Amino acid sequence: QVQLVESGGGLVQAGGSLRLSCAASGRTFSIYAMGWFRQAPGKEREFVARIRWSGARTYYADSVKGRFTISTDNAKNTVYLQMNSLKPEDTAVYYCAADRFNSDSDRRNVYIYDYWGQGTQVTVSS
Repeated sequence: QVQLVESGGGLVQAGGSLRLSCAASGRTFSIYAMGWFRQAPGKEREFVARIRWSGARTYYADSVKGRFTISTDNAKNTVYLQMNSLKPEDTAVYYCAADRFNSDSDRRNVYIYDYWGQGTQVTVSS
């Protein structure tokens, strides 16, 4: 089992920045990649970013490319999502997720991720 705990959400004005953290514990050696997803009210959960646990490869949704950066600190078993130039449409609950062995080509599919955190709210005011 892998436990994931997100932190760092909050209220920020448009154009501002936040850094989300996702601390992993348990059988972290089984993790192949980590992802960030978000879900706004009334909408489906959507892919935001993904990184291999080694940090060797990253992927982003087009809507956040150039503004968000995903990174890992393996010594701390933590994944980060640095969010800059935030927009009101970035408002959502953000979730981190762990994938044990699936292909990066399936990265947008919520069902390939084996473990999920509880989520952290990000609200961007206009």
